[in-house]
Amino acid sequence: MITSQHQYTLLAPNIFGFKGGIQTYTTFFLQGLQLIDPQAKYQVLLKYDRSCPENHQFLPQTEFHGFGRFPRWLQSCLMTFTMVQLAIENPSLTFICTHVNYSWICYYLKRLFKVRYWVIAHGLEVWDLKSVQLQKALHNADKIIAVSNYTRDRLIQEQNLDFKPVIVVPNTFDPTQFQIAPKPEYLLDRYNLTAKQPIILSVTRLGKSARYKGYDQILQALGLIRQSFPSIHYILVGKGDDTPRIKDLIKHLGLEYNVTLTGFVSDQELCDHYNLCDVFALPSQGEGFGIVYLEALACGKPVLAGNQDGAVDPLLGGELGCLVDPTDVKAIALNLLQILQGIYPNPILYKPQQLRKNVIKQFGIESFQSNLRQIMNIFPVHI
Repeated sequence: MITSQHQYTLLAPNIFGFKGGIQTYTTFFLQGLQLIDPQAKYQVLLKYDRSCPENHQFLPQTEFHGFGRFPRWLQSCLMTFTMVQLAIENPSLTFICTHVNYSWICYYLKRLFKVRYWVIAHGLEVWDLKSVQLQKALHNADKIIAVSNYTRDRLIQEQNLDFKPVIVVPNTFDPTQFQIAPKPEYLLDRYNLTAKQPIILSVTRLGKSARYKGYDQILQALGLIRQSFPSIHYILVGKGDDTPRIKDLIKHLGLEYNVTLTGFVSDQELCDHYNLCDVFALPSQGEGFGIVYLEALACGKPVLAGNQDGAVDPLLGGELGCLVDPTDVKAIALNLLQILQGIYPNPILYKPQQLRKNVIKQFGIESFQSNLRQIMNIFPVHI
């Protein structure tokens, strides 16, 4: 166990408000780091959070700085000022950028005060990176952690980082929050469905910038699927500014009786929605990893994902699910039909307990902490 008196400063958009992939990863990362180095001091700078709850799950020596109560322009100024102040007070600290956009400030702080900084690379935010400042920050980071092999390989290739090791620490999830269970009666009643009705589920943002998620392709594939399963129902969980267009597309395709847009679903009901479906499908073209795949697998559900992004990692290259060309509507339809008909050639899709066991073994919290501990041992912090 590391017993340093080092100081880590995490830079994050937020962790207590909105819960997206970056927020979830940041929470588990901080918890894992504190298990490895419990004697260290921790500062957490949160751009959009107003404050932290009193009953947070982090070590007592964790100090939070929330800037969300200030106007947007002032948030950046105050966060930068705090970073400079911390660097002056303790040049031995390590900044951990949970988003690449925070790394350029760290680059200059490193030049001025010799601080160290790490960058966590998730996906879209580091792909096709055009900013010269951010490119320079990546090249001078002391450590780069990628959430998937796909993100690592793409980042190394695009930014010519062959000289610098980019370490993979995959996303994780809490298996206790996602359990195998029968289709919940209250949700069947809510959506006017029957237990025997075939149901496809997607959980995602419905933003105009998130159309790469693949829900359009599933809607287009439903026409083919409906020929074999007339009662097929697609439940699309999520909210966003793309919802009006999606509603128009559903109407245009004549799928009003085959699709339900749920809007926002609380964490308390999320597991029940996974258990409501017969197959979870998200043929995305831009996933850095995709925690939703882990959650669906933990509920024992067959999963269909795209084969051109980070979704390859949670499905272990197809060992735990179905990977398909996310641009090919016919292929999506045919593979979903095979899964629903029980004839998909990978038999593990029909073994819920085995799916759950395997995904926990590969991506559970213990595995995440082990991966983090390993990179800390290989690349230790020197004071």
